[in-house]
Amino acid sequence: MNKTLLLIFSLVIIIVSIVLFAYRDTWGKTDIEFRIHINEQLVQESVFGESPSFAIWLEDPVTGIKQTVFVTRRAGAGDWEGKAEVPVALPLWFDVYKTENETKDLPNFEKPASLAVTGATPKPGYFTTRARVNSGSEWICWIEVNLSGDYNDYYPSFNQITLAEDEFGSGQPALIYKAKFKAVEGTVIIPEIVGMCVSGASDGGLIQPLEGITSATNIFDEIGITVIKPKPKILNTL
Repeated sequence: MNKTLLLIFSLVIIIVSIVLFAYRDTWGKTDIEFRIHINEQLVQESVFGESPSFAIWLEDPVTGIKQTVFVTRRAGAGDWEGKAEVPVALPLWFDVYKTENETKDLPNFEKPASLAVTGATPKPGYFTTRARVNSGSEWICWIEVNLSGDYNDYYPSFNQITLAEDEFGSGQPALIYKAKFKAVEGTVIIPEIVGMCVSGASDGGLIQPLEGITSATNIFDEIGITVIKPKPKILNTL
C-alpha cells in the first residue's frame, strides 16, 4: 500500500471513529426537555422579589427510584441567607435528596446537591433544562415550586387569630406538578398541579389538597415537557 492510499485509509478510520464517538451517548436515547416560564409580575409582587425555588425530578414507575434533574441553588445548597434551613421550601424534593444522598439532613454547604443538577435560580422568563433517558422508557415527572413571601389572606406573614408568624417567610405552600409519560420522540406533556406540599402535616403525608391557594398556581404561567431527539456531539456539553 503506497503512502497516498495509507493516508486515505487513515483519514477514513479517523472520520468513522469521530462519527461513532459523536453518536455514543445518543444511540437508543431521547432527551426530555423541560420548558418553564416564570411569572415576572408575581415575583415582583412577592415580599422578597426573588424568583421561586423549584426542583425537577424523574421517578421510575416500576422501581420507584427517583433522580433529580434540576434544583435551584438556594434549595440545593441550603443557602437561605441567615437561616440554617428552610424545611418548608421544597419538602417533597428534600425527601428525594435525602434518599439520593443517603442522609437524614437537608442540603447544606458541606453536603449540597450535586453540581450536575444544581443551578442558579433562574430570573423571571423562560427556563429550560434536559435529561437524557432510554427511548421508550416510562417516567413520572415531578416538579415542586415555592415562591417566598407570596402572602395572601389565608397564608399571611402574621396570623392575627393564632398570633403565629410565618417563621420561614414561605407564604403559600410549595405546589406539586406531576406528569406520567413514555419517552417517545415528539411526545408533548403538560404537567398538572396535584396538590400542595406541607412539611410536618398531621397525617404524615406531604402532598395535601389545595387549600387557600391563590396566586401560587400562576408562579409558572407556562410549563411543558417535550421528548426530542438528541443531537450527536463530539463533546458532551448537554
